[in-house]
Amino acid sequence: MNIQTLLEKADTVIKDEKLKEMFKKCFLSTIETSMKVEGDKTYIITGDINAMWLRDSSCQVNHYLDYINDDEDLRLKIKGLIKAQIDYVLLDPYANAFLNTEDTIREYHDTTIMKPYVWERKYEVDSLCYPIKLAYQYYRQCNDASIFDQTYLHFINVFLDTIETEQYHSQKSSYTFERDMAKKWNLRKTETLQNHGHGFDTRYTGMTWSAFRPSDDACALNYNIPGNMFCSVVLGYLEQIVDEIYHDQYLKERIIDLKFQIDYGIELFGTYLHPKYGKIYAYETDGYGNHVLMDDANVPSLLSIPYLEYTDIDDEIYQNTRKFILSKDNPYYYQGKLAKGIGSPHTWKEYVWPIALTMQALTSNDPDEINELISMIVNNTGNTGYCHESFDVNDDSKYTREWFCWANSLFAELIIKTCLK
Repeated sequence: MNIQTLLEKADTVIKDEKLKEMFKKCFLSTIETSMKVEGDKTYIITGDINAMWLRDSSCQVNHYLDYINDDEDLRLKIKGLIKAQIDYVLLDPYANAFLNTEDTIREYHDTTIMKPYVWERKYEVDSLCYPIKLAYQYYRQCNDASIFDQTYLHFINVFLDTIETEQYHSQKSSYTFERDMAKKWNLRKTETLQNHGHGFDTRYTGMTWSAFRPSDDACALNYNIPGNMFCSVVLGYLEQIVDEIYHDQYLKERIIDLKFQIDYGIELFGTYLHPKYGKIYAYETDGYGNHVLMDDANVPSLLSIPYLEYTDIDDEIYQNTRKFILSKDNPYYYQGKLAKGIGSPHTWKEYVWPIALTMQALTSNDPDEINELISMIVNNTGNTGYCHESFDVNDDSKYTREWFCWANSLFAELIIKTCLK
């Protein structure tokens, strides 16, 4: 099936006109507004910020992958995105967002090693993982192994070196980050790292350290549990790639061992015995027995654990965690007249994120819950017919990010799964 056939199917199958039009707009948002092909590379901006995030760009095209076998132009664009992502990571594995030119003036000055083409150097373990997920899914979909060349093999080793170094951040890592404007903005807790840019002390756990969350906010404790879960999953993808393409037994065993260490760390240090909910996953920990109990809308999140394929929906610890994070006991769960769901310290209080509402539906087996969430999203766009970053639970005309393609793409993915499969 190609994109045109899918959209024609939507015209026939989806009876609600408002939902149908929103689906079509959201589905096409990235391909119509955010893609720029430059030679054999594809550059995809996040929307109203003219830069390419590794995380966002991967998520922005995820809902297109099912159609690349019947659309050569689309396949080549996504292949070009994979190539661009790999080149960017090789430029700086600690950067999370990039430019397609070295001449752009940045909004702010950061005290860290800033190379040309780097827009932002907030080290987030998930940002390093997303290009692997995209390449793996692309390969499984169209069986094009040409992306796995010697450059990609070099990328694998850089990825592993970085993840392993950050298992011992305090002892081995040279990465630091300080945002000079954070003090003036009164955002020292979220926009910069404490301890002169090093972050707080952590103890070895087997997990890998992250400076920032998927929201681009600084970690409170630097072992982010959903980020490490995602890392474990993509290490499983890498194991398959190395086994099938590169036939390197030493590299394969290195990957297996690293995955084991991270999984063991999550099991030993990443859970918390809650007096109300039982055993749950923490959002962050430091290895010293301290935990951050919350969830954030951005993916990877605790809510997204089955979507990431770390565990399944019926897993007992996940279900306990889900009950916790979808309650007022999660400090970033909000409920108002129009909506209820998970927000983020990245945005204002009482603002929920369509990404979180969509992810809640994607990780539910309850048709009533799914339909309620779809309705909640469709009816709270501020009359734009697009998803935004976040909106006020009592007034959807108050929202952040007019143009936020990741949210649009994820919503389209949900509608394909629930209405068009």
